[in-house]
Amino acid sequence: MTPMLESAGTAAPRRSRTRPRGAPPLWLVVALTCAGQFLVVLDVSVVNVALPSMRTGLGLGEQGLQWVVNAYAIAFAGFMLLGGRAGDLYGRKRMFLLGLGLFTLASLAGGLAQTEWQLLLARAVQGLGAAVLAPSTLTILMASVPEGAARARAIGTWTAVGAGGGAAGGLVGGLLIEALSWRWVLLINVPVGAVALVAAAWFLTESRAGDGRRLDLPGALLVTAGLATLAYGISRTEAEGWTAPATLLPLLAGLVLLGAFLAVEARTPSPLMPLGLLRLRAVSSANVSMFLCGSAMFCMWFFMTLYAQNVLGYTPLEAGLALVPSSLAVVLGSKLAPRLMRTAEPRTVAVLGTLVAVAGFAWQSEMTPDGSYATAILLPGVLMMLGAGLAATPLASLATSGAAPGEAGLVSGLVNTSRTMGGSLGLAVMSTLAAARSAGAATPQALTEGYALAFRVGAGVLAAGVVLMWVWLPRVGGERGEG
Repeated sequence: MTPMLESAGTAAPRRSRTRPRGAPPLWLVVALTCAGQFLVVLDVSVVNVALPSMRTGLGLGEQGLQWVVNAYAIAFAGFMLLGGRAGDLYGRKRMFLLGLGLFTLASLAGGLAQTEWQLLLARAVQGLGAAVLAPSTLTILMASVPEGAARARAIGTWTAVGAGGGAAGGLVGGLLIEALSWRWVLLINVPVGAVALVAAAWFLTESRAGDGRRLDLPGALLVTAGLATLAYGISRTEAEGWTAPATLLPLLAGLVLLGAFLAVEARTPSPLMPLGLLRLRAVSSANVSMFLCGSAMFCMWFFMTLYAQNVLGYTPLEAGLALVPSSLAVVLGSKLAPRLMRTAEPRTVAVLGTLVAVAGFAWQSEMTPDGSYATAILLPGVLMMLGAGLAATPLASLATSGAAPGEAGLVSGLVNTSRTMGGSLGLAVMSTLAAARSAGAATPQALTEGYALAFRVGAGVLAAGVVLMWVWLPRVGGERGEG
C-alpha cells in the first residue's frame, strides 16, 4: 500500500533560501523519507496480527478490536489532505518533524496503554501524525532529488519501501509478539522514530510551495468527526438495533457532520475536497469505485488475522507468515496493472482486478472451522489482494485523467482518501454483521460463521462495484466534465 503517492499536491517545490548547512547526501534524504513512509505503512498492517493478543491483554470486545484499526484509519483519512497542504504552506521538513514526533509519542502511549480508551486515543493520534508525516515524505524527496533518472529511482525506492512495509507488517508483528508482547508492535516505532527525528532535524533542508492557499481545518475536523460518529453509530446496531436512540443519534449526528463538511467545502476558497471536481465523470466514478473497493478490501486483513488465530489456532507469528503471500500479491498486482493498461483500457483492467477479488472473497466466504492453509488462507487471500493491486492503479489513472494537469495530485489524493474512508465505514459494517451472526459465542463454529458472512457481504459489494465500474467509468479519451 502506498497511500500518499500523489496526495501531497502538485505545486513545484521551492527550496528555502535559508540553508544553514550544506545539502545532505541524496542517499540520506532518500533513507530518511523512506523510513517515515515505512513506519506509516507498517503501522497499518502490523497491528492486525496483534489484535487477538490486544484483546486478551486489555479485555477488548469486538467493537474495541475494530476501533484499534478504525481510530487510526479515520484520523489518517480525515487529515491526510490537510497534512499535505500544511507542508506546502509551513514547510515540508517542519511537517515531517511534527508528524513523526506525534506518531512516535503516540506509539509510546499506545504501547504503555493500560485501558481500552488509552489505546484507542493513542491510535487516533498516531493516525493524525501519519496524516501529517506521509505527504511530506514524498514532497521532500521530490524537492531534494533533481528531475530525471535519479528522481525516478528515488520515487521507485520510496514506493517499494511503502509496499514492503505493508508486506512486512504481519511478519514483524508476529515476531515481536512471539518474542516480547503485543505492546512492542507499537513500542518498536519509538527508537526508530527517535533516530529518524534527530537525523531529519539535523540533515534535511526546508522547502515549501508558498502558493498562498489556506488550511481548511474546519473541513478536516468535520469530515473526521462525521466519519467517526457514523462508524460508532453503525457499531452500536449489533447491541442496540437500528431503531434504538443509542444507534439513531450517532448515525444522525454523523450524517449532519458530513453534511456540514460538504457545505463548508462548497464555500471555502481552499477546500480539502473541491466539489467541482466531482462533476467530472472520471473523478466521481473513480472515487466512488475506490470507496466501494476500500470498504471490502480493508476488512480482509482484519478478518483473516482473526480467523487464523481465533479459529485455526495459529500463533501470531504463524498468522503473520500465513499472510505474507497475500501481501506480496498486492505488490504483484500493482506491477502487473501498468503492463495490462498498455494493451487494455483502464476501465477493463479495473473491472478485471475487481472480478479477481470477487472470486477471492467468494472463496474465502466458504471457510470452515477446520480449513487447511492452502484453501482457507493462501489461495483466496492471494486472489483478493492480487485483485486489489490490479484495480487500484487504473482507478487512480482514470481519476487523474479526468482532471486538469494542475489538479492531478489533488485528485489522486482524493482517490486515496476515498479508499481509506470506505475502509473505515466498511470495517464498522462488516464487524457489526460478523458479531451479530456469531451472537456473542466464541466457539470456532460461531466465529467462522460471522467471518464468512463478512466475506460474503464483501463479495457482494465488490460485485456491485464491477457493475458500477463497467457502466460509469469512462473509456480512455472519454469526455471531461460529464456528470
